[in-house]
Amino acid sequence: MNTSSLAQAPLSRVPLLFLGFRPFYLLAALFAALSVPWWLIQYRLALSGSYLAPMAWHGHEMLFGFAAAVIVGFLLTAVRAWTGLPTPTGAVLAALALLWVAGRILLLTGPALPAAVVDVAFLPACAVALWIPLQRTRNRNRFMVAILMLLALCNLAFHLATNGVLAGMPGHYLRAALYLVVFLVAMMAGRVVPSFTKNAVPSARIRPAPMLDRAAMIAIAAALIAGALNVEARSAGVLALIAAALHAARLWCWDPPSTRGRPILWILHLSYAWIPLGLLLLAAAQFGLVPELAALHAFAVGAIGGMIIGMITRTALGHTGRPLQAGRAETAAYVLVHVAALLRVFPLLIAPALYPSMLALSGAAWTLGFAVYLARYAPMLTTARADGRPG
Repeated sequence: MNTSSLAQAPLSRVPLLFLGFRPFYLLAALFAALSVPWWLIQYRLALSGSYLAPMAWHGHEMLFGFAAAVIVGFLLTAVRAWTGLPTPTGAVLAALALLWVAGRILLLTGPALPAAVVDVAFLPACAVALWIPLQRTRNRNRFMVAILMLLALCNLAFHLATNGVLAGMPGHYLRAALYLVVFLVAMMAGRVVPSFTKNAVPSARIRPAPMLDRAAMIAIAAALIAGALNVEARSAGVLALIAAALHAARLWCWDPPSTRGRPILWILHLSYAWIPLGLLLLAAAQFGLVPELAALHAFAVGAIGGMIIGMITRTALGHTGRPLQAGRAETAAYVLVHVAALLRVFPLLIAPALYPSMLALSGAAWTLGFAVYLARYAPMLTTARADGRPG
């Protein structure tokens, strides 16, 4: 055994480092439960940040901290299944996780340059780790690496703009990153939600509609690109309306009513429903009817947060050798995250004066939802599979 093998041997026997989903789901859920209360304290007390202002820190960290950790954890696990080749485990996986942790700490403490360098380095490092098995097998999912690199470019642009090196408001690059993650969620949902539904509910009336799928994805790409580039408002609004209609039709083809009584399924359908709603709100914002913030949080909390809590329960159960069944804890977490979304979005539309108090309640629901996840799943993520198989 060579030196590197000796160095990795002890860590390779730590269950938390058996597969990518384990450390990154655990870290993402812990970060989700801790970061929102911290931001709310900063918001309420009008505190200033060390490197980033509190609002910029919150937006950045929900995307490049929380969501990025889940995306990477999912891909490090999925790519092994897609290619049949190993993805990082043991010491290499620990190094990637520590790089993510270092980014979170430095963004709180500064200084600016080390914070930016370490934070930006995370996604490219993960992209390299994923590219190797995908390229060796010429796997059709190689485009996932391109999406990670586009996210990394958004992150780099955010830091450059924050430090006055690049023109434009830093928030513009965060919005572009948010839209990219929404597009990724829509794309992956089209792959998994209909098949998960049909496998679990054979009587479900899933109606394959490949032309609708393609049109919906083209429309959402056009609408989100128009929004990110600040295209003329009426044109961007029309594109968003078209995309909203197509994605509502796409969801209906997956037979959402068939998932009643099956939380592990309805969480995916309900979370996806926030995409057409978010597009509708985005169109309304373009026409000056509602605040754009409502659309952004429909995407961020409802669609992304909801899909994440649904997927990190389902995939964790499957990859730890447990039945794909959501119990009371999972159902409570699902409901709490969607309550957080409702309280984050609808006060902006119907009761703006109540928004500050509703913001606190939304944060509490979000925090409790991920705390429930941690209580239920931390033991699963840190111990070997229940069925004794590797992974």
